[in-house]
Amino acid sequence: MKKAYLILLILNLFVIASCSSFFKPTNSDHISFLEVDSIIEKAISDSAFPGAVLLVSRDMRIVHEKAYGTYTYDPASPKVTTSTIFDLASVSKVVGTTTAAMILIDREELNLDDKVIKYLPEFNNNGKENITIKNLLLHNSGLAAFKKYYDVYSTAEEVINDIMNLTPEQEPGSKYVYSDLGMITLQKVIERITGQSLDKFLEENLFAPLGMTSTMYNPPTESKDNCMPTELDDFWRMRQLQGEVHDERAYMLNGVAGHAGLFSTANDLAKFLQMILREGNYQGRQYIKPETIELFTKKQSDQSSRGLGWDTKSPEGSSAGKYFSLLSWGHTGYTGTSVWTDPELKTFVILLTNRVYPTRNNNKLS
Repeated sequence: MKKAYLILLILNLFVIASCSSFFKPTNSDHISFLEVDSIIEKAISDSAFPGAVLLVSRDMRIVHEKAYGTYTYDPASPKVTTSTIFDLASVSKVVGTTTAAMILIDREELNLDDKVIKYLPEFNNNGKENITIKNLLLHNSGLAAFKKYYDVYSTAEEVINDIMNLTPEQEPGSKYVYSDLGMITLQKVIERITGQSLDKFLEENLFAPLGMTSTMYNPPTESKDNCMPTELDDFWRMRQLQGEVHDERAYMLNGVAGHAGLFSTANDLAKFLQMILREGNYQGRQYIKPETIELFTKKQSDQSSRGLGWDTKSPEGSSAGKYFSLLSWGHTGYTGTSVWTDPELKTFVILLTNRVYPTRNNNKLS
């Protein structure tokens, strides 16, 4: 989501964050964030998105958390609150799948250099035998970016079978192609190792212990009214999507997918990012080793700006903006979500929107 409003917003946030006096409890705090508020409110008035939640943290302290707008452009629709749940889209790749892989690597149950076929023998066909776990995380496995599937298949089993039998478009390691299919493959590796579905593994080993009580795949019926609507689907599901995953491939995989499917709040994501910034420790529990975090959040090669799963700041056009340090890492999501962290400034910014409402063809953020 390399978007003009998002870049402008983060530029302003990090101009503010770079001022050492800003984080002192003075009246200038309120004045400085008024500028940020005005950018978001202008985006809403320009129909870039109906609503948003912004959270900013510095030195492990939340310095700004605010909700803006309404669920839809109907003024009578519910107001967004800081507890509103958003469809994270591709931010699921890092908060969910990538973190699960990090946990398994720390447990020595998974190795970056392992070939996928070690865990998924059914993947061993059509030239995929040399694809490694690292290739999947770097998005250079050679697998295609995505396939529609919803207009071809009707079950999750059919989708997974198709992915297991894909022919790569390039040699592994030869080219960066951001691939949903690669992350779904990593999901199946994780599930094969753990003997659990991805959502169950993450709930037991990450979300519940961290107190991320509003983070989940497939929100239950009683939570759906607290979920931000995404799209008025007029080509397949033919309804307003609220509390069900926006991404078609994830929906076909019953809402639990390696590339999308997570729902969360800004406050829950803040707990997660605080844990990462604290070198994997949160309230006395070590979730991930510091060296694993360092490895995954740094740029891996000149082929792309990618870390392992995570993205890093790139010189041109990055949604990280101009004022992030070179150590910054983050990710964005198609529905209008973004998390970016600067460990040098000990600062992170979470921006959650529903920019795909009422249609993904809304390009006012581009």
